[in-house]
Amino acid sequence: MFRVIVHRLLIAIPVLLGISLLVFFLIQLQPGDPLVGMISPETTPEQKQDMLRQAGYLDPIWLQYLRWASRALVGDFGYSLHSGAPVLTLIGERILNTLLLAGSSLLITLIVALPLGIYLGLRRGSTADITVSLLSFVILSIPVFFIAILLVKVFAMNLRWFPVSGVSTLGSHLTGVDHLVDVAKHLVLPAITLALGNIAIFSRYLRSSISELINQNFIKALFARGMKRSGVIYPHLLKNAAKPLITVVGMEIPALLSATLLTEIIFNWPGIGRLSFDAIQSRDFPLLMGIVLFLAVITLAINILADILYALADPRVRLTR
Repeated sequence: MFRVIVHRLLIAIPVLLGISLLVFFLIQLQPGDPLVGMISPETTPEQKQDMLRQAGYLDPIWLQYLRWASRALVGDFGYSLHSGAPVLTLIGERILNTLLLAGSSLLITLIVALPLGIYLGLRRGSTADITVSLLSFVILSIPVFFIAILLVKVFAMNLRWFPVSGVSTLGSHLTGVDHLVDVAKHLVLPAITLALGNIAIFSRYLRSSISELINQNFIKALFARGMKRSGVIYPHLLKNAAKPLITVVGMEIPALLSATLLTEIIFNWPGIGRLSFDAIQSRDFPLLMGIVLFLAVITLAINILADILYALADPRVRLTR
């Protein structure tokens, strides 16, 4: 297993290289320059060209990439053009908020989707199955931003159960348990917004796996031996049904991190998504490159972890070099 992990990590190196090349060149092809909105309108074109030349922006694009990559290899992703702070510092200040939001959303998804998928899989074709299927299709067809706005309208503005935006109440100065409760209240609406679509996806996958396995001969044999339903569902049925779900979760977690971009903007949640949006608006190229590469590393790590977990869940699977 150790050799397999090392092999996957070695494969990830050229993948990261390709991602960095593609993103760097696409960013450089954007109209405008990093000094737009940062210099005085009274600056002459000659002065602006001189500033761009000193910053290396007028160098050949391949030279700019080599300069950036050589620094990135030693952990130096440069400085934000907008704030002047180190890129890694800005990412470090926001990543915990994004992980909190994505992790809470995933937890809600699993708590709801697992029992729901098992229930529907054991009762395929029932009224509950048809009703939940229709609701799932409706949820998946509605844009995330509309769900977010609807939740804000109902639960924040009308009922006033939860706050509208931010990670905590401004000026509250809460500490200890009171602070945790305040953060949890701010977390509810954005976490549910992200979780709804994944609940529909995960429950449908699990429902399909359960409904197929329930008719397999080895499951029928267990029931024929007089084994109780609970003794069949958890150690046998759920274990086999969870295998494809591992792959789905591995694919959806990177998508979940991407979906936080719009959610963080709507709820003004200070995470990586909001930071990347600000970087795009201000043409902060070093910060945007650091964020994209950071998310790429997380995506590759999750894919490797999903492969390992799938191999552990199914002894018949053998990962080869």
